[in-house]
Amino acid sequence: MILLKHLSLVLVIAICFFFTLPAYASFCRNDNGHQICIIDIKRSAKNYWEYRAVLSVDGVKRPVEVYNCRDRKKIQKDGTALPFGKNDPGEIVCRLFKKRF
Repeated sequence: MILLKHLSLVLVIAICFFFTLPAYASFCRNDNGHQICIIDIKRSAKNYWEYRAVLSVDGVKRPVEVYNCRDRKKIQKDGTALPFGKNDPGEIVCRLFKKRF
C-alpha cells in the first residue's frame, strides 16, 4: 500500500514536468507616457532591416505591421507605407537590435 502511494506520487510529479504550459512574455517599454509592448516579432529573412511585429500600445493590440528600420517606414496590412511619426512605436522595434542601416 505504501509502495503504491509513493509510486503514484512519483507518477504525478513526472506528469507535471512533461506537461508544462508555455510561458508567454512580451517585451514592454514605457515611452512618453505610453506602455508599448511587442507581443510578437519576426525578422525578415530577405530584408534583415524589416521586422513584422504585433504591438500593443496602452493595452490596445494593433494589427500586424512591417517596420522598415532602414527607411523608417511602417507598412500596414493594406500595403500603405507611412513614415515613422514623432514618438512612433516603430522606433522601439528598430532600437531593439541596435543595428545601423
